[in-house]
Amino acid sequence: MIVLDTSALLYWTLDPAQLSLKAIQAIEQAERIVISSISVWEIALKVKRHKLVIPLSIKDYVERLQKLEGLEILAVDVQTWLDNLSLPWEYRDPAGRTIVALATRFGCPLITSDRVIADYYQDTIW
Repeated sequence: MIVLDTSALLYWTLDPAQLSLKAIQAIEQAERIVISSISVWEIALKVKRHKLVIPLSIKDYVERLQKLEGLEILAVDVQTWLDNLSLPWEYRDPAGRTIVALATRFGCPLITSDRVIADYYQDTIW
């Protein structure tokens, strides 16, 4: 099992050339790929604020995600919020914190290019 952060999800699904070789290999070898539903929220906000352009509507993008074999979109449940709040880390990005909390909860690797996350969460792949 691996967790993808938001940028890794976007790269994997829309621009795979942006992924590192290690990230590609980890995704190809994973039996289970998990993303947090907060990534959907984060992408939608960036699209709405014109900070991100994707080649389809957010609704169509999510429908495509839901059809990808091996990909699970996990809702942010109460335990994940509690895990987020208990992280001894001064990172203010709510999406990043939630994704790290999810990876921590499952004790699995996290694919991210974010150096701040990688410095905190040691089991990152990039």
